[in-house]
Amino acid sequence: MKNKILEVMNQHMETRTLMEWAGYFDLQSPQDIKRLQEAFLELEKEYEVVLSKKEKYMLAREKGIYKGIIAITRSGSGYLDFEDRDSIYIPRKNLKGAMNKDLVVVETGISDNGKVIAIIERNTKILLGNIMGKRKPSKFIPDKDSVNIPVRIINDKEFDYPHMKKVQVKIVEYHERYLVAKIEKILGNRGNSKIEVLAVLLENGIIAEFPEEVLKEAQAIPQQVSIEDIQTRQDLSNQMIVTIDGADAKDLDDAVSIEKHEDFYRLGVHIADVSFYVKENSFLDKEAYERGTSTYVVDRVVPMLPVALSNGVCSLLPKVKRYTISCVMDIDKKGEVIHYQLFPSVIQSHAKMTYESVNKILRGNHKERQKYEHLLEFFEHMKELSDVLHKKREAGGAIDFEKDEAKIIVDDSGKAIDIQLRVRDKAERIIEDFMVCANEVVAKHMKWLEYPSIYRVHEKPSAEKIREFASLSALLGYPLKGKADDIHASSLQKILNSARGKESYPILSSRMLRTMQKARYSSECLGHFGLGLEEYSHFTSPIRRYPDLIVHRMLHKYVFPKENSLQEINEDMQKMIDCSKQSSLRERVAIEAERAVEDMKKAEYMGQRIGKTYEGIIGSILSSGFFVQLSNTVEGFVSLEQMDDDYYGVSENMLSVVGKRTKKEYRVGEKVIIKVVSANIYTRRIDFSLVAKKNKDNRKRR
Repeated sequence: MKNKILEVMNQHMETRTLMEWAGYFDLQSPQDIKRLQEAFLELEKEYEVVLSKKEKYMLAREKGIYKGIIAITRSGSGYLDFEDRDSIYIPRKNLKGAMNKDLVVVETGISDNGKVIAIIERNTKILLGNIMGKRKPSKFIPDKDSVNIPVRIINDKEFDYPHMKKVQVKIVEYHERYLVAKIEKILGNRGNSKIEVLAVLLENGIIAEFPEEVLKEAQAIPQQVSIEDIQTRQDLSNQMIVTIDGADAKDLDDAVSIEKHEDFYRLGVHIADVSFYVKENSFLDKEAYERGTSTYVVDRVVPMLPVALSNGVCSLLPKVKRYTISCVMDIDKKGEVIHYQLFPSVIQSHAKMTYESVNKILRGNHKERQKYEHLLEFFEHMKELSDVLHKKREAGGAIDFEKDEAKIIVDDSGKAIDIQLRVRDKAERIIEDFMVCANEVVAKHMKWLEYPSIYRVHEKPSAEKIREFASLSALLGYPLKGKADDIHASSLQKILNSARGKESYPILSSRMLRTMQKARYSSECLGHFGLGLEEYSHFTSPIRRYPDLIVHRMLHKYVFPKENSLQEINEDMQKMIDCSKQSSLRERVAIEAERAVEDMKKAEYMGQRIGKTYEGIIGSILSSGFFVQLSNTVEGFVSLEQMDDDYYGVSENMLSVVGKRTKKEYRVGEKVIIKVVSANIYTRRIDFSLVAKKNKDNRKRR
C-alpha cells in the first residue's frame, strides 16, 4: 500500500484527503480504509508525506521537507545532494548536531537554506583522531575537521599515557553541542605514515581483516581446478591467451586473446569466474556484499575477497588452469560486433605481461621484442583492433578526459618521497578498449533478454552544470556548441580535442569531470553518457567489484542452460535493486578513502618543501581565494587575505579575482608562480602564497 501511494504521488503529484485516497484506490471496507490510514501514518513517520492544514496528504518535498544523507564541509556547514534538484545548503547553526553521512530530514525556508529538523539514522559511529594533553581527561582532536563539536573521552584512565597517540574512539552518546566517546584502541604514534593511512581507512569503515568464518571458507577452497568441472566448460587452455596488468598486480581477473581473419578480428575477453567459488549467501558472499569493492591506496590494497581467492585460485596466473567466463566477439573493420558468444570456460594464461613491457614492444624496443618474439604479431593485432574500437567510440561521442593522475612514491616507512604523473600509454588503452567492448556486449545481452542484472549507468549532466562549464570554456577560448538542456557527449569531446596539449587542458578536463553526473550502479539499463553507449555493465573485474561478480552469477543462472521460475526472476530483480544501491554506496566510500589518502600523502610530500617556489595554473576560484594546481597534480590554496598589494574581489562569474585599485586580474587557467606556505596531513590542506603572475612569454610579472 505504501509503495502504491508513493508511486501515484510521484507520478501525478496528487494531494487528497484520506477518504479521497480511499476512493481513488476503490477501498470500501472499514478494514481496507484502516489499512490505508496506517500506511499514511507510517509514511508520515518516515517523512515521505505530510498532512496539510486542509487535511490533505501530499509529498513531503512539496512542503519543502527533504530526506537524505548530509555531507559536512571543512567549514562546518552541511549539504544535501540530490540527483533531480539542486543541493540544499545547511548553515552550521542549523545542523542540530547532525554529523557527516547522517540520514537527516531538512526543512527549507524562504532563502532555500535548510534546517535539520530530525536525525533519522546516525552513520558516524567511529572517529579517528589524536589524544593531546598529558592530564586527564584527555583532549581528543578528530582527524576530520568536519567534526565541529567537542568530543568528551570517558575511559582514558584505562590507557597508559595515550598523549600524542592516534586512537580509534566509539561514540556512545550524541548531543547537539557535544559527543561522548570511549577509546576502543590505540593505533600507534601520531604522525607515523603507515598509521595515518590506516586511520583514514578505518575512518571510512574499511577494515583489512576478514572475519574468521570468511577466512575458513576461503581456505577450504581447493587451489586447483578439478577434472570434473573442466568437462562442463569449453576448454580454451591450449589457446594463446595472456594477461596484461600493472607490474605490482596480483589480482589478475582479465585475460585476452586475439585472431586476425580476412574481414574481422576475433577478440576473446576471458574473466575470472569468481562466482563459481563465491556462492550466494555464503560467508564469502555476504562479506563481499558488505565491502562492495577492493580499496587501493598508496601503500596497500584492502581486497574485497581474501587473498586465497583474490591472489590465488581466482587470479589468472600464468601456466595454471583457471575457471573463466569468456566473451568471444567477432569485430569487423569498422569496430562493429557482428557475432559473439558468452560461455563458461577454462583457460591457461600463456604469459603475465605488464603494461610497461607491452608498451616497449609497441614502441619498437629491440630487447623487449626479442624477448617476446613469438608474441609480436599477437600484440600488433591487438593494437590494430584497439585503434578501430577507439575510433568507433570517438565517433559515437565517448569523452576521453585524459586527466592527469598522481603516482605517489613512498619509502619503506610509508612516507611520500616523490609524486609523478601516472603513465597511460597504448597498452593501457588497448585493455580499456577491449574491456569496454565486452562490457557493452554483456549489457546488451542481458537487457534484451530482460533477465535480472546490474548495469553501470552514467546519466546526462544537468543543464545548470553545463551552463557553468560553458562559461569557463568560453573564457578560455573554447565555446561550447549545443543546447545546455540537451547536450551531446560529442560536443564536450570536441572541446577537449581542441584544447589537448594546451596549458588550459588540465583545467578544462578537470572541470568537465566535475560537471558530469556520478556514475552508479542500477538494475535498469539507462545508458552511459561519458562512453556514448546505450548499454553498459561491469563484467570484467569480479575479483575487486561486487557488481561484476553478480553479473557473472546472473549469467550462470539465466544465460547458461538452466531453468528458472518467474518467482525466482522477480526475487532476483529485487536483489539487483538492493545490490545496486549497496555497491554504489561502497564505491563512493572507497573513492573517498582513496582520495583522502592521496591528499594526505600530497600534503606530507609538500610539507617537506615549505618555502620552495613552483609554477602552477589557477584551477578554480572561491570567494576567499583560489586553487593553484602544479604539474605533479598537487593543488594548494592561495588566500586573498595574503595578497597584500591590493584589495582583491571575486568576479560575478567566479572565474577571476580583480584588484580594486590596480585592476590587476588573475583568471582561471592562467599560470602563476607560488611559494609553499604550509601543508597539514590531518586537514589534508596545502596553502600557497602568490609570488608572481606569468606572461605568455613566460616572464614573471609582479
